[in-house]
Formats: sequence, structure tokens, C-alpha cells
Amino acid sequence: MLSAFRKKKIKSLPIRVCSLDSNLEFNLDYNATGLELYDQCCRALGLREEWYFGLQYEDTKGNICWLKKEKRVVDQNINKENCVFMFIAKFFPENVQDDLIQEITQHLFFLQIKQAILTMEYYCPPEASVLLASYYVQAKYGDYDDSLWNKTGMLSSEDLLPQRVIDQYSMTPQMWFERIKTWYADHKGMSRDEAEMEYLKIAQDLDMFGVNYFPIANKKHSDLWLGITSLGLNIYERENKLTPKTVFQWSEIKNVSFDDKKFTIKPIDKGSPNFVFFSTRLRMNELILDLCIGNHELFMRRRKPDTMEIQQMKAQAKEEKQRRQIERNKLAREKQMREQAERDKAVLEARLHQLQEEMRNANAALKRSEEAAELLEQKNHLAEEEAMLLSRKAMEVEQEILKLKNYALKTEEEKLQFERKSREAETLTARLVEESQKRASEADRLKTELINARLAEREAKTKLFSFLSATIASPEPTPVTVAHIVSSPERVLTASTNSLNESNGAQNTEECYSYDFVENNDINEISLEIERERTEYLAKFKQVQSQLKDLRSEIEMLKISESEFDRINNEQLKLGENKYSTLKKALKQKFFFL
Repeated sequence: MLSAFRKKKIKSLPIRVCSLDSNLEFNLDYNATGLELYDQCCRALGLREEWYFGLQYEDTKGNICWLKKEKRVVDQNINKENCVFMFIAKFFPENVQDDLIQEITQHLFFLQIKQAILTMEYYCPPEASVLLASYYVQAKYGDYDDSLWNKTGMLSSEDLLPQRVIDQYSMTPQMWFERIKTWYADHKGMSRDEAEMEYLKIAQDLDMFGVNYFPIANKKHSDLWLGITSLGLNIYERENKLTPKTVFQWSEIKNVSFDDKKFTIKPIDKGSPNFVFFSTRLRMNELILDLCIGNHELFMRRRKPDTMEIQQMKAQAKEEKQRRQIERNKLAREKQMREQAERDKAVLEARLHQLQEEMRNANAALKRSEEAAELLEQKNHLAEEEAMLLSRKAMEVEQEILKLKNYALKTEEEKLQFERKSREAETLTARLVEESQKRASEADRLKTELINARLAEREAKTKLFSFLSATIASPEPTPVTVAHIVSSPERVLTASTNSLNESNGAQNTEECYSYDFVENNDINEISLEIERERTEYLAKFKQVQSQLKDLRSEIEMLKISESEFDRINNEQLKLGENKYSTLKKALKQKFFFL
């Protein structure tokens, strides 16, 4: 008996939780509540802004549900054999830059919005799709690298644009990549969290951002869409999910309630009639009321002073951003120093090549000088030999003259003949002497040139050694181093609900659920505050809108088809309307469908 009790006590339920960033597995205690499971997921992800997210699942009847935190997990009609939950955003911020604090919160929203755009759950104009794709590539791959982009084809397997956009234009993937690359290259130096935030800031201007749509019908049985947002409730025509025809801001709603399939929105203004619509399923009304309560609570929280926890989170996030900025600056400096060192190395290598070339030229000049000196020495040797030969010939001539003179003594005729021959010999001798002197002079001149050549050779060697010594002694160049909080009146939120008969599990169709929104002070201040915030926000994105307009004009010529969403979006652009001007206009026509 004790053993059976222990087995029952330690019985657990295997749970798998999937987020867009990771998958988690838990062995959950059988009596654990939804809150306990949700807290485990938040701790595992390091998430503190838990008010935005929820656990979504498909029940045994195929309905999409959100896990209720106050009830046990096993009591919520889950599939116990294959219990899988999706950890996704249930509520959305009004302004991503001001409302999202943690980087993990920002990253999870980024992944969810990106998936909604690529799967065409959200309508996104073509030019905005290209800009968002460039921020996605920057967040995933970092700074643009031309060699990686062109050689590796790293984006060939990436889903960067919605298929609807690709099918609308007669453009090749390379043409789309080139347009994405143009903006991608401009994001150089942007970190991952900065790129993701820029992505979300652009995406939040999309008309379908953060809107939960539900099919409804009014009293006239006209098919409509109910859109639940962070700012209020929107009513859309069935064929147009972009432009709301009626808008109820949370600050103008006193009570929301449903009775069976009938749902009622009661405005604060007593002169305004209630808006009544009907849904097809009771479970859908429960989900609508749950989303209304959650969005209204966040709406009120943003207009109150930050709690101590949020102040601490913001301070920690600020410190973390500063620390990362310091690290990025340090990395940037190190990168700059490395690039400077590489440039200096290239300069030194170029200088070395130049010196090596000069050395080769000097060696070639020295070799030419040595060859010239050797040639002059050979010429001098030849001249000396010729001079010696002429000297021998002159001696022979002189001997011959002596012989002639001796012979001339014998006879007078021989004397006369000797005198004649002597004169001839003297003439010849004089000519030979003159020639010998010329050869001797030429030999002296060649010796002088040889001496000068050797001096020039010695001087060239001296200059070469001096040049090399100066080069070796000169120091190498040193690398250069570069060094809202909006306080609004307290609102009393009164939630009233008729209890359900949980004992037999049956839903009494006459029982009614309601949620009251009552204010203690004048509501006009909140409305003015909201409008002022929207005006300030629009001013921040004029430059981005200008860029989108340029790209829209560029690719318009290549369009081959147009969807209904594109037609509505183009009409809004021609009228100069955007998401917030449309909401403001809808407020003036609030009871168009009543």
C-alpha cells in the first residue's frame, strides 16, 4: 500500500516545449499547474518579461488553445501521449523599442515576426520585404563580405522573401539578391541585437502586426473580422484585413462580455450604443475574452510607473548594452589596428621589393663596370704588345742602318747608295719612331682609362656598401594605432463572471462572462497621450519610408501580378495613409457597423 502510494506520488508527465529558438523537454509532476510549467520554461530560456508569452497547444478535438496557468496541466484536455506546447508570443508591445527590455525577448519576437512574414501570415509590401531581408541577413551573418557573398552562395538556401512577393515580379533570385545586398552593405558595423531591433521597428508598422483575427458576424449577419491588438479592438470587413472600419481603444471600453455565442462591447460613453457580434464557437469567445483581458492589463501597465522589477531589468539591460558596446568598440579598435598592421606590412613588403630591385640594379651596374674594366685591361695589353713589336722593328732598322753604313765605307758608290738608302731608312725610321710614339701615347691613355675604371669600380662598391648599411640601420615604421513612463489615472478593473458548473463539465448557455473597464478620472488625457506617441513615432521613420518608396519605384516595372492586399496597400499609399492614420480615421467612423 505504501509502495503504491509512492508510485502515484512520483508519477510524472513528459512534456516537450518548442520555441522558435530551441526545444525543451520536461518531466512534469502530474499535479503541476500551468503556471509551474510556464515558469520552468521562462527559467530555462532566461526570460523575465514573461507577460508577453504563453504556451499554445492543440487539444484532443483539434482546437488551438492557450494553456491556463491557474489550472492543472492534465485537466486541460491535452494529449497526454504526445504532449507538445509552443512557446510563442501571446501579446504584443505597442512600441518595440520602448517596451522590449531583454535581448532574449527581442530575439523571440524577431523570430516569430520573421516567420509570420515569410509564411505570409502577415502582409508585407515587396519593398519592405527587401529591407527586412537585409536586416535579417545582417543579424545572422554579420557585416557584408563581398567575397563570401559572391563565392560561397551562402544565401541560395535561405528563405529571405515571401513567396507571394517572388511570384509577383519577373525577377530572378540573383536580381532579388542584388537589391537585398544594396541595403545589406549599408548595415556594416551593426550588431545582431541592433539589426533585430531595426527589423522589429519596421515590422511593427505593418497593418497586421500584433493583430489576432477572429471571424465574427454582426446583428445583420454580415461576415466580419474582429482584430485584437495592444491598443484596442478593430472591426474589419471580411475581404479587407488591413484597414479597420471601426476601432475601439481600450481607454474607451467600459466592459466586454459574452453570453453563449453573443459577445458585447460596452463603451464608456453612455450615449454610444453597444457593439454586439456573434461567433461560431463558444470556445472562441473564451479565447477572445482572455486576449482582451491580457491586452488591456498590459495597456494599463504601460501607463503606470514602472515597478521595481522592471526598473531593475531596464538598469541591467542598460548596463549590458553598455558592456557590449565597450566590447564592440574594443573589437573595432583591435580590428582597426590589425588592418593598420596589415597595411604597414604591405608597405614594408613593397619597400623591401623596391630595395631588392635597387640592389639587383646596383649589382648589375657593378658587373658592367667590372666587365668594362676587364675589356680596357685587355686593350691595354694589346697596345703594350704592339708597342714592343714596334720597338723591336725599330731596333732591327737601326741595325740595318749600321750595316749599311759599314758597307758604305767600302765604296763611294756604295757610300752614295748608302746615303740614299740611309736617307730612305732615316725617313722610314722617323716614320716608325713617330708611329711608335703614337702607340706609346695610346698605351699611356689606355692605362689612364684602366686606372679611372678601377677607381670608378671602387667608388661604386663603396656607394653600394654605404647604401646597404644605411638601409639596415634605418628603424622600421611603427604601426599607427587608432585609438513611457506615462502616469495615468488609476483605473479600477472589475472582472465579473458567472460561475460554470464544473462538476458535470456542461456549459450553461444562459451563464454570462464579462470584464469591466472603469476609470476614476477623465480618459481624454490617455487618448491625447496615445496620439502624441504615434505622432512622435511616425517622425522617426520618414527616412525609412523614403528608402522604401525608391525601391518600390525601381521594381514596379517588373511586376506581373497584384494581390488584393497589394491593391489595398497601394490605395492607402496614394491617399497618404498609414497604419495609424487609418486607425484615427476609423475612430471617427466608429459605429459604421453598429
